Amino acid sequence: MTAPRRPADDDAQGLPEGSVRAATGTPSPEQGGTSTREPVPPAVPSGTSFTPATPKVPSEAAVPTTAPAASKATTAPAAPRDRRALRRLRAALLLASLTGGLVAVAVVAAGAGAYPIPPGQVAASLLHALGLEAGTPPDRIGHTVLWDVRLPRVVLAVMVGAALGAAGAMMQGVFGNPLAEPGVIGVSSGAAVGAIAVIFTGLTILGHWTIIASSFVFGLATTLFVYVFARSRGRTEVVTLLLTGIAVNAIAGAAIGLMTNFSQDAEIQTITFWQLGSVSTATWAKVAAIAPCLLLGLSVIPFHARRLDLLALGEGPARHLGVDVERTRLVLICAMALLTSAAVAFAGIVSFVGLVVPHIIRMVTGPGHRVLLPASALGGGLLLLAADLLARTVAAPAEIPLGVVTAALGGPFFFYLLYRTRARQGGWS
Repeated sequence: MTAPRRPADDDAQGLPEGSVRAATGTPSPEQGGTSTREPVPPAVPSGTSFTPATPKVPSEAAVPTTAPAASKATTAPAAPRDRRALRRLRAALLLASLTGGLVAVAVVAAGAGAYPIPPGQVAASLLHALGLEAGTPPDRIGHTVLWDVRLPRVVLAVMVGAALGAAGAMMQGVFGNPLAEPGVIGVSSGAAVGAIAVIFTGLTILGHWTIIASSFVFGLATTLFVYVFARSRGRTEVVTLLLTGIAVNAIAGAAIGLMTNFSQDAEIQTITFWQLGSVSTATWAKVAAIAPCLLLGLSVIPFHARRLDLLALGEGPARHLGVDVERTRLVLICAMALLTSAAVAFAGIVSFVGLVVPHIIRMVTGPGHRVLLPASALGGGLLLLAADLLARTVAAPAEIPLGVVTAALGGPFFFYLLYRTRARQGGWS
């Protein structure tokens, strides 16, 4: 038997809130009632279970949480440290790889030639010179060939390559242009004019240092001229730099041709050597003469690497960060001229080493000069040593000029850089 239904309950269902208050006798806030009083739930017919409405809980996405933010705040500083550690590890591996490759190629190059010497005997002879007894050194003839002919050539090739590689990296940083290179913009040709002028006139004022001094003066003058002429509104334009290099090379070529035309046969052979490039006349005396120039030119790296990084931001930001822009450029230009002149004085005109090596290093480690400059020196020595090994073995017993080999390797790479520069800039600038 069911309970009778109350009309008030039926009427209250579905009515507005005010009507419900009126029907149930609940006073409204305007009538003196309190708004905090819970409303009387409607009656439920008997036999029907009543389930109270569950309050709606905001979704997880709508509720702000502080845990992820705290986690990010905790791990955010670790990311830059990890990146710095990764860069340092990559730089250390690169320098170690270049050093190991340089030693390996040097051992092979010292043993290759008309009188072959096994690499094991070369290594044993080098260790014996250091006071370490290991392996079997070569015989008397092999020892003479190794220490009087092969090793001076190997060491000179490494030093010339290191000078050109470091000079190219410095020049690209100072000019702010990836196409700057001693051979491309005419610095090598200018230094060669100074060296050939000494040969042509027979000057011996400074003894063996006369050629180096003359090369340095002409190389420095050429570098300053290109720097002033190709720079406009704080930047070096690609077209202006290349055209300046073409003009300088043309003028230097005319001067060299004029001196060649009035030279004797013996002088002509020497001048031809300067134009094509070679380290075939290497001696320990030449190694001792180029060593101070190389050490002095490379000594600026620890003091100016960071300044070159800041200079890449532009002259204004670099000055605001405390860099003496003009002094930094002058010091680096002198170092570039010294390195290039020393290389040209003992090996002639060898192009593209300072262009190819820094770009390959940048692809691995990035543009930071603290790694780029020493790695370019090691890479330049490795590249020129490998090129010299190729020059004297690929057509043995004949020998290909060293400048021909480097030009054959660097020419296509230069075309690639020209294409990439034009593609990035949407044209020449």
